[in-house]
Amino acid sequence: MFTKQQTKTLFLSSLLLSTTFFSQAHNVSEGYQKPTDRLVIQNLENWQDLKFGLFMHWGTYSQWGIVESWSLCPEDESWTQRKPEHGKSYNEYVKNYENLQTTFNPTQFNPQKWADATKKAGMKYVVFTTKHHDGFAMFDTQQSDYKITSSKTPFSKNPKADVTKEIFNTFRKDGFKIGAYFSKPDWHSDDYWWSYFPPKDRNVNYDPKKYPEKWNSFKNFTFNQLNEITSNYGKVDILWLDGGWVRPFHTIDQNVEWQRTIKVEQDIDMDKIGSMARKNQPGIIIVDRTVPGKWENYVTPEQAVPEHALSIPWESCITMGDSFSYVPNDNYKSSQKIIETLVKIISRGGNYLMNIAPEPNGDYDPIVYKRLNEISTWMNDNQSAVFATRAVAPYHDGNFYYTQSKDGKTVNIFHLDEKENYQSPSIVSFVLPENFKPKALKVLGLKNKIQWKKTGNSIEINLPKERNQLKYSTVIQIIQ
Repeated sequence: MFTKQQTKTLFLSSLLLSTTFFSQAHNVSEGYQKPTDRLVIQNLENWQDLKFGLFMHWGTYSQWGIVESWSLCPEDESWTQRKPEHGKSYNEYVKNYENLQTTFNPTQFNPQKWADATKKAGMKYVVFTTKHHDGFAMFDTQQSDYKITSSKTPFSKNPKADVTKEIFNTFRKDGFKIGAYFSKPDWHSDDYWWSYFPPKDRNVNYDPKKYPEKWNSFKNFTFNQLNEITSNYGKVDILWLDGGWVRPFHTIDQNVEWQRTIKVEQDIDMDKIGSMARKNQPGIIIVDRTVPGKWENYVTPEQAVPEHALSIPWESCITMGDSFSYVPNDNYKSSQKIIETLVKIISRGGNYLMNIAPEPNGDYDPIVYKRLNEISTWMNDNQSAVFATRAVAPYHDGNFYYTQSKDGKTVNIFHLDEKENYQSPSIVSFVLPENFKPKALKVLGLKNKIQWKKTGNSIEINLPKERNQLKYSTVIQIIQ
């Protein structure tokens, strides 16, 4: 179905979409292991039906309107630049950054408002950043006082202070699958960035083999926090682990630039973590991203859409704006661009995890709600061609993109033109999937009967004048 070269070179042939940074580029299929746990296999199948998910990066950094966590990292990269007004020296900057805990007070936080808007837009699962690389916990961990529920944080006095619990409970009640993002590295922990040494880059700043007690302490800290998340927050469907440089040394891919910076063993004992998570949450999907093996149950291209369909479960995480975290006056993608991206992703067999970053006040930018409402109008007409579908050859042919129902009886063909304002053509002609024998055809969103004819393996359709009311795409559904 897929050539080995197509799968192996995914990121060499990826189409980048408004990439702000690509810290997690990796060869997404090399070494993929299909799960053997029956519950995990079933959950993965159900997850592949969902297609459209919500990602949220949120933390104290939103108050400065900067990229999440990365300004703490002493690497000369475009996303790590520090603003002089936040500290003249590195140490002063870190102190001021960590002091943001004392002013974080998102009093407009209302997860029901988010759930209502995103559910209407067709999103069916949520992945929330319980802890990013900076180590600030957005949940009530007992392992650290660097958390939103600490008395040092003004929002701790709010009845909704444990925002992870509030988000999970609210979205779960509305039928969403629940995903917990968690950063394996923790740049606040003295057991990861030991204060005895200065940090050099994103990696642990000491040799874990030389200081095994220090590393074991960090492993226990990480295990305990993940045990809290998978024990105390209701049903969790996905454990989304970021920070792939924390990995066994033998798994490093020397073809990936950032992985070549890993100079020491950083084995966090994923077997122990994964077994604990599955004991707490039977069948949970675990995404140890960029680390091939049994704990990377699906793969996660970042800010990119693969050019080819893949035979393994995958999800593109792409921002609605340009940044994963809130920045003032971000450049939010148009609804048409978002829908075009969704169509491309599902035609190649993936899921679209779209990131929306809350502001420091605890709400979304008003333009986000406008985009979600526009998407919801399109979803109302076309959802049957999106959800619970799978990829089908020819996947993508010119301006046409294909999906099929899981039973193979229905094929959906999306016509896009990628111009600023979509206009449905009066005549469309496209090839059918091999051996597909059409019996009935309709254009989603149009009530009139559609004239069509089959010639060989092609279909030609004459669209009525009401086609002008179609926005973003023309979606043709064929039943055999």
